[in-house]
Amino acid sequence: MTELIWEGKYKDGKKVTPIRIALPFQTIETVNESAQQRQKTLDFFAADPATVYNKEWRNRLIWGDKKYVLPSLLPEFAGKINLIYIDPPFNVGADFSFTATIPDNPETDDDDSAQFVKEPSIIEQKAYRDTWGRGLDSYMQWFYDTAYILRELLTNDGCIYVHLDWRVSHYAKTILDELFGYENFRNEIVWKRGKMKGAKAVGNQYGRNHDVILFYSKSSDFIYNRQYIPYDEQYIKERYTKNDNDGKGAYTDQPIGTRSKESLAKLRAEGRIFRTTGGTERIKFYLSDMPGIAMDDVWLDIDEINSMAIDNVGYSTQKPVPLLERIIKSSSKEGDIVLDCFCGSGTTVVVAEKTIRKWITCDLGRFSIHTTRKRLLGIDNLRPFIVQNLGKYERQQWMLSEFENPENRIQQDKAYKHFILELYHAKSLNGYTWLHGAKAGRLVHVGGVDAPVAVEDIKSTIREFWKLVGKDKSIQTNGIDFLGWDFAFDINETAKQFASENKVDVSFKKIPREVLEKKAVEQGDIKFYELASLTIKSKTDNKKLIISLENFIIPPDDVPQEVQGKISHWSQWVDYWAVDWNYRDDTFHNEWQSYRTKQDPKIELSVSHLYNEPGRYTVLVKVIDILGNDTTKVLHIDIK
Repeated sequence: MTELIWEGKYKDGKKVTPIRIALPFQTIETVNESAQQRQKTLDFFAADPATVYNKEWRNRLIWGDKKYVLPSLLPEFAGKINLIYIDPPFNVGADFSFTATIPDNPETDDDDSAQFVKEPSIIEQKAYRDTWGRGLDSYMQWFYDTAYILRELLTNDGCIYVHLDWRVSHYAKTILDELFGYENFRNEIVWKRGKMKGAKAVGNQYGRNHDVILFYSKSSDFIYNRQYIPYDEQYIKERYTKNDNDGKGAYTDQPIGTRSKESLAKLRAEGRIFRTTGGTERIKFYLSDMPGIAMDDVWLDIDEINSMAIDNVGYSTQKPVPLLERIIKSSSKEGDIVLDCFCGSGTTVVVAEKTIRKWITCDLGRFSIHTTRKRLLGIDNLRPFIVQNLGKYERQQWMLSEFENPENRIQQDKAYKHFILELYHAKSLNGYTWLHGAKAGRLVHVGGVDAPVAVEDIKSTIREFWKLVGKDKSIQTNGIDFLGWDFAFDINETAKQFASENKVDVSFKKIPREVLEKKAVEQGDIKFYELASLTIKSKTDNKKLIISLENFIIPPDDVPQEVQGKISHWSQWVDYWAVDWNYRDDTFHNEWQSYRTKQDPKIELSVSHLYNEPGRYTVLVKVIDILGNDTTKVLHIDIK
């Protein structure tokens, strides 16, 4: 067999296959659900994953690295995904950075909006290095691992479309031939992205103006619905030049060719075969027979996203809706499950939602998840969907690479934690799994560089905290500081509540990116900022509750100093906020939201709600800033 070999593909004479550790999913938000649907969702996700598939469906928007999301989908979805579209990185230096926009100050009429590039988080940088760290070798291994699991997720009649460009498409095709079988390669689709412009010409070569989409099926039995381009008048005039005036309309004709006897008999019975004056038999094809020109593998009719288009969400890799419509309609039917593990701006699931397909998508970028959620909320008759995190990360299992000595990795992890603790001016603690240091009467947990600090990390740390305090009564402490490069979406909602129930004061602080700068470390210019702070005002009037955002402060380390100076009103940090009017210690139920769009950049800062019954209600407010980070606040309200 012919195959592509790269460094790392084989170890000890055997192919290296992806590490599979199925992590639990945590549902952190339900969107667009009724109270009845809410209860069904709770029952649904409390069930055994092996039995979930046949229960009521919920579309899923998952925040997490596909390296861990895909294996975690296998127990439930192996052999159940009908269509996969992926748009993986092309090796163009794309690294999770994005352009953030600061809107105008609502209290002035001045145009004081601004934009800046948000640098990727440390966890995002690590994911990018996992892909390109060793150049093409690591990309090939990463692509092989991804495609390997994607094939297992596909149904037997399922298809996959892989969207690439000239840099890696030929390498990827060789890998896909190996995994899916050369015989299951269907098409190399050439998508011409737009009209040719002089700016696309580079040096002494032809201008690059197309992407490649590789189309594979899992078997010879697969779904394919032919797509058509509408006829234009010029095509009709040039092609359909004949008419018998028998009521069937204009037609064109073709030679009989190598058709079977059965096919010819059917055509003769329909009166489609005629003999020319030269004695040759030909077949009539009427204009009314087909809805348009049958689509071939060169797509010239779909332009890339215009920077000024109203549906442009500012995502550099955003794909046009018509492109995904063609793919989804070609290779799936209503009710099928569509998967995109490179969510980006969310075009795939927006189209899947509009064409009544089920969908699952994931991305490690917070801004990607936030952008997709907003796009979905703009769809009429949006079906309920959920936002999920990956649950507890078993670092002791998956953190250790097959290619490295585990003892070395353990020592590296200890050195890393000691380094962060020193910068935080804390002393190291030895002999504990979750508690790593102590400072000024507080214990300290240091999150890893490989995953966000999750709720399960916090619960495990608090349990260890009480074991330590219970053993040694001389230990005087008033809480725990959690240091992390990133934090799971539901930290404020779930973790602080668990800490409060266990009588532990907790604080969450971001490890600043300056720790990677040698000069900043040497000068001692390292500051650990707490996560965003939200102030809310509430007022009741009989059964009516009015809540207003009063103030919002975000950690400054992700925003350039010159950009911070452009903020003249705290609301400019807010891009989106939502309310759960009756939070029941389950998951955030998105019952109302206000958010900025390109068409309407203003945002409401106050909202009211009328309760049907008196009682004590827990209200949960979620605010998402312009960088995609979420902050929540709990209110306890008495309705009389």
